[in-house]
Amino acid sequence: MIKPERWGPSPGIRLEKNAWKAIQEREKSVVLTAGPGAGKTEVLAQRADFLLRTNACRYPKRILAVSFKTDASRNLKQRVQLRCGWDYASRFDSVTFHGFAKRIIDRFHPVLVDEALSPDYEIGPDYIRGKQITFKHLLPLAIRIVKESVIARNAIRQTYSHVFLDEFQDCTADQYELIKLLFHDTPTILTAVGDTKQTIMGWAGALDGIFKTYADDFQARPLRLFLNFRSQPSLLRMQNDVIREIEAAAVMPDDLAQGEGGEILAGHFPSSAEEAEALVNLIQQWITQEHVPPSEIAILMPRQVEEYGESLMQQLTERGISYRNEHDLQDLLKEPAVRLVVDYLTCLYGQGEPGAWSRLMEQFAPFEDDDSRSSALRIFEETYLAHLKRVKQDRKAESPHQSWWTLTSELLKNMGTSSVTALSADYRSKPRLVEVVRDIRDRIRAHLAIEPDLIKALARLSDDSAVRFLTMHKSKGLEFHTVIVLGVEKQTFWGKLAEERCVFFVGVSRAKYRLVLTTVDFRPRPRCVKNRWDEARSPHGEFVSHVVRHLTSQHL
Repeated sequence: MIKPERWGPSPGIRLEKNAWKAIQEREKSVVLTAGPGAGKTEVLAQRADFLLRTNACRYPKRILAVSFKTDASRNLKQRVQLRCGWDYASRFDSVTFHGFAKRIIDRFHPVLVDEALSPDYEIGPDYIRGKQITFKHLLPLAIRIVKESVIARNAIRQTYSHVFLDEFQDCTADQYELIKLLFHDTPTILTAVGDTKQTIMGWAGALDGIFKTYADDFQARPLRLFLNFRSQPSLLRMQNDVIREIEAAAVMPDDLAQGEGGEILAGHFPSSAEEAEALVNLIQQWITQEHVPPSEIAILMPRQVEEYGESLMQQLTERGISYRNEHDLQDLLKEPAVRLVVDYLTCLYGQGEPGAWSRLMEQFAPFEDDDSRSSALRIFEETYLAHLKRVKQDRKAESPHQSWWTLTSELLKNMGTSSVTALSADYRSKPRLVEVVRDIRDRIRAHLAIEPDLIKALARLSDDSAVRFLTMHKSKGLEFHTVIVLGVEKQTFWGKLAEERCVFFVGVSRAKYRLVLTTVDFRPRPRCVKNRWDEARSPHGEFVSHVVRHLTSQHL
């Protein structure tokens, strides 16, 4: 335990003045707004470290961190563990909103008298009274419990002295109602972090004006971060033009965007085929001459990847440049069970795979105690050694990879339900685990149909050295050396201007060093499109102008 005045951030962490204020606030709730690259997640991790190590979160009280995505909650938990160690981090609960709601239901489901929910209820695609609920039921049922049970409310309030709310701009009505029911007019101190300029989840029910509502309800101290640690100066100045249209008060001061670093390019082409040819030439040059890792190159689009990426994907294939449709695979590959399967097979069938082996060992870190961790590791190692012998035998056969799924199934069976569910709270729902495992099985089989070598098929699936294709919505929270924003046209950004500005801003702010923007006159109807499609195209005047006025080169 240390005194608050002696606390300091982790080595190498740079914090601006308002970040320090947010981290060390001990009396009031906080609403912290910040742009991309400002280190919002890092501020939360440092705040947790401060609260735990100075005992501002007094033992045995805990900190509750609620995120919107499983990988974000896992990332925050890992950061806190690295900064303050396992003992302190054991009092830090990092969950998604659905995960938090499920905890409430698991603990207090007897409150739901008319629901008569079984203690071993499951989460599945259909509602079966008393036995199975869907994900859509989680928040409403948790809200009912909190409304109806004083015991439930008080138990949760007594548990947590501090609550973190990450990516708060995406908060929905149900999510905010749950938080307000639990912590409004209580001593619990809340810290809400987000970016009003990245409000792109309105279609999913994100509340308009949620920051002001929260600030008023909780008398929260408003703080804003201006620094962007991600993008080079020329990119920051371009982003400032977009920010000015979205929220003038959030424009970065000029002195924070000084310098000449960064590259901005734009190109207009007669057709998408010529667009694809020019881009694949550039991508090849970046990889072979500039040695930019392919995984650091992202192709972003506001709509479906298949609709806009078809020509470019085809030409990348012809050049032998690996790519991955991240929109389809992003969520799946972040599933712990998927990483377990892919890394296990990579180690079994590969030759010296330290990265995969290291990730496998990390899978056992979340186990609750040393005994369960040791037991799981022992079973894993025994299974692995037995399977290595099988693989060596199979190498003499005509189909050396014929047993891959049998071995995978045996691994999961040997590890047992308790060990597999320890990888993620979501797997306590058996249908969810079955769904994830079947999905990765089918994906591997599909890749084997194209590439019969298992190791190469796994590499295509989880290739860390592949160019990324993804929508701007899916790119949120990510960053890349080079970003190509494909098809910045009126016919692409056809929604409400205020909402599309936020989507466009998310896209262009993913770039660290280089941004490329493209438009075409003619974009033929892709084979996968069944709805309306305008083949004749015209540049989106506002969005293109933001980029063009900051070009570092006149030619793409």
